[in-house]
Amino acid sequence: MNSAETKEYWSQRYKEARTGWDIGAPSTPLQAYIDQLTDKNLKILIPGAGNAYEAEYLWKQGFTNVFILDISELPLQEFQQRNPNFPAEHLLCENFFEHKGTYDLIVEQTFFCSFPPLPETRKKYAKHMYELLRSNGKLVGLWFNFPLTDDLENPPFGGSKAAYLSYFEPYFEIRTFEKAHNSIPPRAGKELFGVFVKS
Repeated sequence: MNSAETKEYWSQRYKEARTGWDIGAPSTPLQAYIDQLTDKNLKILIPGAGNAYEAEYLWKQGFTNVFILDISELPLQEFQQRNPNFPAEHLLCENFFEHKGTYDLIVEQTFFCSFPPLPETRKKYAKHMYELLRSNGKLVGLWFNFPLTDDLENPPFGGSKAAYLSYFEPYFEIRTFEKAHNSIPPRAGKELFGVFVKS
């Protein structure tokens, strides 16, 4: 799909409330990671953010330099209604692969699993994450740990730890990449928590 088709696809899913990935709150592994951050000035990007509960949590914890990116304007509008004091210029309606910027931290939450799981796309994702981070910047998040099928139409798309590492190892130092120990019950055993540092 091109950008316009991708935007229409995701906007339609939001209109129809077909948002099974949306858990209505920050995911527990990411909330736990956020809770140990001390630098409230970190420049943070959440791509493919959807309703962006992690961004809302960061904002309410005093992080003022949070940017939310989604290809559909609908979840961004919903986020702005829930958080009217959040700076509108930090809401980015863009294609991730065309986004330019430099960040200290990028938070991954059900974004990687949303686009067709072709090796070239996943390699492009890893490379662009690398390009968006400053030196020693971190990509932190959750990746689904269940087998990839031949279905290229219906996200979320899974994968294996070994396959994911093949995309990230050329660009990042792997600080940790293990099964999350504090996933919500429906995702227990199905999420890998990763901290990747731009090398």
